[in-house]
Amino acid sequence: MRTYIVDAFTKEPFKGNPAGVCFPKKGLSEEKMLKIAQEFGLSETAFVQETNKAGTYTIRYFSPKKEIPLCGHATLASAKVIFKNTSENEIHFITATDVDLFIKKRGEEIVMEFPVYDTTAATALPAMLHALGLTEVTNTVYSPKNKIIMLEISDANLLAALRPDYNALISSYSGINGVLVTASSGDAEYDFHYRYFWPWAGTNEDPVTGGVQTFLAKYWGEKLGKKIMKAYQSSARTGYMSLELQPEKVLIISQAVIVLEGELVVFD
Repeated sequence: MRTYIVDAFTKEPFKGNPAGVCFPKKGLSEEKMLKIAQEFGLSETAFVQETNKAGTYTIRYFSPKKEIPLCGHATLASAKVIFKNTSENEIHFITATDVDLFIKKRGEEIVMEFPVYDTTAATALPAMLHALGLTEVTNTVYSPKNKIIMLEISDANLLAALRPDYNALISSYSGINGVLVTASSGDAEYDFHYRYFWPWAGTNEDPVTGGVQTFLAKYWGEKLGKKIMKAYQSSARTGYMSLELQPEKVLIISQAVIVLEGELVVFD
């Protein structure tokens, strides 16, 4: 099975968020896809198959723990491989939950069209704040579609310095996929910074996360009064993306670098 590792949301190798991208020639069981994702040990591995319609592919995403409905960096990584190996400039992904993702090549950049989801008001539990190393937050909301709690704090430097206690974090809440912490950037290059911790459903920290822009872009767009923004993920690997907020959708724009390609031997 042709397989790749692609660093997404960066133009430099070994930065951004690495994703596995697999192109099975026949359908794989969910159990086998999960085992392959565990073998890679990356935050996400995508499984992509052609359909009988030109430029249209099915895509499924697996963390080392479970199948994930939607993943930004694995989508970007998959598109990077397809654009490299075909003459396509526009492709269409269909996820396991029938979300349609339209992707375009724009020079060296890749433009992904993602849906936009609403958030609801929420309360930050003291145990979660303690596990994250926070004493206070500016605002708390919840994304029901993503099952993610979002905490806004006032200082981007504090955000970059967070060192969560992941055992305590898992114990602080149940029934969610992750917690996202965000802050205004405080500089002219980016509009906001963020980090995403998801030991409930994947790895401890996702290095760069695109799927959260389904609600985070709208949150900051409304707060800042902007439709066009730049976001920076201040994880150890770092990563960036540009955002264009439109009615009912958000365009996520960035780059990716293929760092490995080869054949994965899959035994029956």
